Amino acid sequence: MLTRRLIVCLDVKGSRVVKGVQFEGLRDVGDPVELATRYETEGADEITFLDISASAEERATLLDVARRTAERLFIPLTIGGGIRTAGDVARALRAGADKVSLNSAAVTRPEVLTEAAHRFGAQCVVASIDGKRDSDGVWRVWVKGGREATPLNAVEWAAECVARGAGEILLTSIDRDGARTGYDLQFTRAVADAVHVPVIASGGAGRASHLVDAVREGNADAVLVAGILHDGVTTVQALKAEMQSAGLPVRAVNTEVAA
Repeated sequence: MLTRRLIVCLDVKGSRVVKGVQFEGLRDVGDPVELATRYETEGADEITFLDISASAEERATLLDVARRTAERLFIPLTIGGGIRTAGDVARALRAGADKVSLNSAAVTRPEVLTEAAHRFGAQCVVASIDGKRDSDGVWRVWVKGGREATPLNAVEWAAECVARGAGEILLTSIDRDGARTGYDLQFTRAVADAVHVPVIASGGAGRASHLVDAVREGNADAVLVAGILHDGVTTVQALKAEMQSAGLPVRAVNTEVAA
């Protein structure tokens, strides 16, 4: 069985990490470089930086933060937010990112996924999908930081993203974001069953059992965690220990360093 990854997400606004609920009510939780290195020490398998404001000025700030972080990290770093062209992908990779996440830009111009995959390899291209269930029970794609709905069926869109070159899907349930009630397992499973690339479950982690459920019931390849770590509810080390106790293969944590 493949090792299951625990990814820590840092939502970055300017030069600070923030967190909210359902993409709203943002509050400051710390310095991105310090948090990234701390979570790596605790045993995180990857770090994801998402620029949630995505203006040109904010993106430049994020790339500077990414450079400083990449100098200290040994685990993979993903950058997303405001990435619109293959040229933007190139700049993010030069800044130290191992992978780049595209969301709104891919919906506006899906060809960017193919262009980026051809230039840099599918392994560098992550299709980030923010989904919300509508009144008909269909998961729809939302863009612009969860502020604008689209008519796209999220499951079908995930399959199209992969067909166009995405090597991974970062799937966030807006309904569950920050709620700590568990990932949307039906949504995660529907997307995981529709694509042949890894799917990262995001939105809703409140305790270790939620991470286990995302893998076992949601068929996720990896889990993304944010708020419960930022608020000190638990640690990466504790989450991975419980995942391992549940029989999931995870990368070992150096307990001496993590302590």
